[in-house]
Parts: sequence; structure tokens; C-alpha cells
Amino acid sequence: MAIDGTPGAGLTKEQLAEEVTHLSTPDLLKTPFGDLEFFDGVPKADSVQTIFDALDLLRGIDAFLTAVPGASLVALRRGARSVGITAPDRIGYTDPRANSGSMYLTANTETTYGTTFLDLKAWGPTVIEAPPQSLCVVDDFWFRYVADMGIPGPDKGAGGKYLFLPPGYTGERPDGYYVYESPTYTNWVVLRTLGGVPAMKQTRIYPLSEAGAPRENTFVNIADSLQNTVHANDFTFYEEVAQLVAEEPQAALDPERAGTLAAIGIEHGHPFEPDERLRGILDDAARIGAAISRALVYKPRDPAAFFWEGSSWKNAFVGGSHEFLRGGVRNLDARTQFHYFATVITPAMAHAQVGAGSAYAYTAEDAGGHVLDGSATYSLRIPADAPAKNFWSVDIYDTQTRSLLQSTPYPALSSLGGEVQAEADGSHVLWFSPTAPEGKESNWIPTIPGKAWFPMVRLYGPLEPWFDKTWQLPEIQKQA
Repeated sequence: MAIDGTPGAGLTKEQLAEEVTHLSTPDLLKTPFGDLEFFDGVPKADSVQTIFDALDLLRGIDAFLTAVPGASLVALRRGARSVGITAPDRIGYTDPRANSGSMYLTANTETTYGTTFLDLKAWGPTVIEAPPQSLCVVDDFWFRYVADMGIPGPDKGAGGKYLFLPPGYTGERPDGYYVYESPTYTNWVVLRTLGGVPAMKQTRIYPLSEAGAPRENTFVNIADSLQNTVHANDFTFYEEVAQLVAEEPQAALDPERAGTLAAIGIEHGHPFEPDERLRGILDDAARIGAAISRALVYKPRDPAAFFWEGSSWKNAFVGGSHEFLRGGVRNLDARTQFHYFATVITPAMAHAQVGAGSAYAYTAEDAGGHVLDGSATYSLRIPADAPAKNFWSVDIYDTQTRSLLQSTPYPALSSLGGEVQAEADGSHVLWFSPTAPEGKESNWIPTIPGKAWFPMVRLYGPLEPWFDKTWQLPEIQKQA
């Protein structure tokens, strides 16, 4: 049985009129894009194009900030192909280690790297036999985590067979493998071995169809082969992203990010052919997006980006989540910050464990808050008893390319070889300048006059004092 109700008092005419002021647009609206004119809420003809230009610019900036991970891997693959890593069974490595000749985002000079790309579209299900005592990672083409192999993986460093399946695979899944299905056909493989190059050469990558008689792999020393693996910061950034979107299944990317890209003409199954107007807007958008990314890297506003209160030393993996989640919410700034100047996504990097993996800290300023200038002389004290089970290192980077500073082939110092001289209290004072301060040659990394730079401190096997913050890095001091 229906019951008639009594309505509430509602609004007075005056209150309703006040509400209209909150939902209306004035006839003249001043914006960063210019003055916009309306007639009673309807944009005038002269303002319509300005509004859509503004929308395209905003979409382009958003696309840059959210698609940096994918563009980064497109650039990495392009660089690998340029030095002969053109198939999954061709594995590049850096012997004795990476140097400053090429452009890699914050590569270190202490590790021998191995790298290749899986092509699950061409090869179908693909096997990787991981080398023993290794730390290896597979990321998909949008730079999302797929698997750890080796010590942090299910084989625990004993070596094991891993099977990677293409998206939507419905075929057999034989026993004897650690099995992973990737959302993308292309996947980046990163190899690091404690046994160096001989151990790395125990890696085998082959199609599952060849499991009975696996092919031999080709290993190519790319340490001295010049390449660029860093994505663009101009219009060509969007061409990099468009290449990825064209190659991969539409379902490889979430609808929200896919929608942002589609809004600027990057859509699976459609050619990316912006007209002159949109091309110019996207060039501006990329440059603005890069500017925002640089602020997020060098001057982040999130307090969680800093290790210690009042310190400039920053965390590359804000929040400790390899998915950049904080309370179930995507930390968009943290994702852009990481991918704009670093590579490799794995929980083992995002959340280091006591005595395992590595911890990272970086800064781009001195104790006075000023950008580090390659023309000046600076010192950094590494306090005694650095909490590193294995060793610590400091590499320095070019602020433009976020790659190793090309002041010397190996712009780094570490405790590994014992060459760095300690102070009487057990600390180590490191020096940064164009020429070595007298008597400090063993503790000196050269810089380049007129170029900015930034250091990254790595602790290999970080220990408890790092995690409980009883050991802290002091600020970099500029010398008079």
C-alpha cells in the first residue's frame, strides 16, 4: 500500500539563485590559455578552438606523464636493436661493466648487465633457463612486473626453467616450468649474475617448441657500443608510444590510460597521423610534461619522497610498492618520478629486505639547497659503518639525460675494491670537482664545468641501521 509523504522545506528562491552562481560560467573567463567568451554558458565561436586546443594540450601532458613507462621501454628496445640485440636468443651484456659512453637511465658501473627482449608474438611460448646465483627480472612492454628469476624468484638462485606465455594463450602448459602469462607480446629481460659473464652465458632462451633440442644463444658484449635507450622529450615521444600501442593487444592497457591516449589520436588499430595543429600542441605538451617530470625527480613535493626529515636525500621508489600503490590508490607522481629517471620494476627493488637486494638514495642539491654545479668542488661524507652487507657505491649522473656523467668512463666510487681511503673515524669523504683536490685522487669523481649532476648512493645488502634510520647520509657540502 502506497503512503503519501510530506516534502521537505527545500530552498528559498534566494537560496536557489545562490546555487545558480556556483554552477554557471561567466561570459568572460580568464584562463592560462587566454580569455574565453560565452553567451549565457555557450562558448562563442572565437573561443571554441581555444578551448579544444587547451583540452588537447592537457590530454597531451597527461599522456606524457602516464605513458613514460611504455615510452621508456620502446627506447630501450630501439637502443638494443641498434647494437645487434635483435632477437630473444641474442643477449647483450656489459663486460666488465656499464660505462658512461651510452645513455641508460641511472645505470650503475658496479654490475655486469645482461639484456634482451622476448617476442611472444613471433615465438609463442618462450622458455628462459635462468643462470644460477642470479638476480633477473622480466617486465612487460608497459614496464609492469611479470616475474623475478634467480635468487628473488621461485628457483631461489638454483637456476630454473621459466615459461612465458603470450597474452590470451590457451594452449598447453607443460610441467617442469615456472609459468607466467604476460599482458604484452614484448617483454624486457634483465640479467644480473653474481658469477659474472661466465655465469650469464649459462642463460638459455628458446621457443617452447624447441624444448627437446634448444638452440644455442648468441652473447654480444655491448659495453663499448654507443646507444641511446632514453625516450624523447618532444613530439617524437608520442610516436614512441604509438608504436607500442599499435603492436600490443588493446587489452594490454587499462581503459583509462588507453582513453587518454586515444583522445590525442593514439589508438590500437588506427594510424597515428596528427595534423599540423595537433602536432604542435603535442610538442608543447611533451616539453611541459618533461618539465613536470623533472620537478618530480629533482624537487618532489611529496614528503614521502625524502628519507629523513630536513634532508634532501630522496627515495626513487616512493611508498615501497612496485605498483606505486598507496592505500589502494595509484600514486601517479611516484610512478612518473621513478620511470623518468630509472628502470627495472620488481618488488625486490621497491621494497628491499635486510641483507638482501639493494637500497638507493639520491639528491640533486647541496646543503644550501642549490643545484650541483660541475664547475664547483663538493664533498660528501659516507659515515662510518655503512649498513651494507656487501658494499656501497656512489655513481654520478647527467641531469639532462639521467645517464652516467660522461666525465670519465666510470664516474663512480665504491667500497668494493678498497681503493677509497677512509678517515680516522672510519668514514669516507668523497670529492666531486673538475680536477682532483690535492691528495684526494683516490676519493674523487670528476665533474664537467657548466653541467649539473646528481649522485646516487647504493647499499648492496642493506642492513638494519638503514631501515631504522639510525644511519643517515649528510648533505653534500660545497667548498669555498
